[in-house]
Amino acid sequence: MSAPARRRAAVLGSPIAHSLSPVLHRAAYAELGLDGRSYDRFEVDEAALPGFLAGLEPGEWAGLSLTMPLKRAVIALLDGISPTAASVEAVNTVLFTDDGRRTGDNTDIPGMLAALRERGVEKAEEAAILGAGATASSALAALARLGAGEATVYVRSEARGDEMRQWGERLGIRVRTAPWSQAARALTAPLVVATTPAGATDALAAEVPPGAGALFDVLYDPWPTALAAAWTGPVIGGLDLLVHQAVLQVESMTGVPRAPLAAMRAAGEAALHAR
Repeated sequence: MSAPARRRAAVLGSPIAHSLSPVLHRAAYAELGLDGRSYDRFEVDEAALPGFLAGLEPGEWAGLSLTMPLKRAVIALLDGISPTAASVEAVNTVLFTDDGRRTGDNTDIPGMLAALRERGVEKAEEAAILGAGATASSALAALARLGAGEATVYVRSEARGDEMRQWGERLGIRVRTAPWSQAARALTAPLVVATTPAGATDALAAEVPPGAGALFDVLYDPWPTALAAAWTGPVIGGLDLLVHQAVLQVESMTGVPRAPLAAMRAAGEAALHAR
């Protein structure tokens, strides 16, 4: 008997072995009773992406999750992208339609918003962002939706600063930049978003002030980071972001309107604890 149509999904990226996406999506399928669905992971870099997409069996795939370095490389290979994805030129979700189209979306931005709101952060008039990579542009988009009028971005190079100011103009939020050497000043902001790689903010842990605002640290492994462990205010972690954006992916790939957030989070926590 042939496999049911559009029952396959996967996460692509390089490196990808660390990804928790299979754990989260499979937990959702189990909770929802979607026994016929599968969710895998594949090591795919930018050079291999066109061939991978071309080799997918028509009618078999529901969608793909994308991580770095594919979020921008995939855009040229799609038939269209959502306004949310276009706002930051980044796609983390590919959906396959019955008419053969490939469409791209971005669940990172609404996932960030949902994670912040779950922890009581409904509005942010100003914020600080540590780092200026791809995640930082999504953070700017989320902050703009929270009503932030200004964000200060702490960068390691002037070129990165120029890029973030351009993103700010595009997204409708005023961006100021400051050198990374002054990053300790960020810790007094009402909301701090750390978008840097593991270890990059460890030296700031000793500078956390009493009664700090909210911290959104997008890392989830290792967790807690030194900065998150030292933080004196509310903390939102990378697993919160990962779960909320995965909820949106599950809903769009399966057509089920309410993915089981609690079961997905529990599965992610258990997987991280086992590492």
